[in-house]
Amino acid sequence: MAKPATGMNASAATAAPEAAATLTHAKLDLHEPSKDGALDKPGPFLESIEFQFNPKELTLAKSAKWTRPTTKGSTRSSPPQYQGPQPSKLTLEMFLDESVFFDPAKKQDGTVAKTVEKLFRCCVPTDASHGQKKDSPPWVKFSWGGLTGFLAYIESVQVKYTLFTPAGLPVRAVCTVTLQELAGEPPGTNPTSGGRVPHREHVVVQGDTLPGIAYAEYGDASMWRAVADVNGVDDPARLRPGRRLLLPTADELQRVEPSRPVAGGARREVAGAVR
Repeated sequence: MAKPATGMNASAATAAPEAAATLTHAKLDLHEPSKDGALDKPGPFLESIEFQFNPKELTLAKSAKWTRPTTKGSTRSSPPQYQGPQPSKLTLEMFLDESVFFDPAKKQDGTVAKTVEKLFRCCVPTDASHGQKKDSPPWVKFSWGGLTGFLAYIESVQVKYTLFTPAGLPVRAVCTVTLQELAGEPPGTNPTSGGRVPHREHVVVQGDTLPGIAYAEYGDASMWRAVADVNGVDDPARLRPGRRLLLPTADELQRVEPSRPVAGGARREVAGAVR
């Protein structure tokens, strides 16, 4: 079955109407990023953030990118050119209320603040990815019974606290969360261009070398030649700080055969760096 254009799959929900009477809480499942750089499947499961109250509405957005080249001296606009689809976005509200459990004899434990902190942590790198020097926030998937969302990252979290205890503890909040789709196509070959699909990028800083970048990303300094070929680097000894290098998965790079000759002096210098 073809994937819905929105990225949301409701087939399981419509196929089992008898389950409609059963209350199912929506949730956000958090995962580590994939280990191989693929964008169609997440890494190990981390935890779930359950909705205390199910959302009353979901806002889905999908757009396409068009460009309209300008021609100097022309009196009419040029025809638009389709560039491709933009990632889907899902915006939802999470209502948190600890006041309904208020008991004068029981001290409140700050459940609202703790849940908000979990949401905020979805915008910073996981400990595992940071330890591997491949910083990435957790990957997220929204689900609600038979309704399953696309694999995404949390683009933004906005929280409005609306009720506090006399001691200043927030006990009610409305959280607006926006998820953006990670990828609309599975990894591998781009069906429109036939090119490789990169999954990460590295911004060059002073002192960077291609062998060093390849070793940090793939654990193999000799893969610098494939990285150079993918990025069209003709002189690996002269990497300009600020340049962005696309870093495909290791499997994709192993299929790359360098097609550009590398200057002899530059090749010797980089080879020396590898040793």
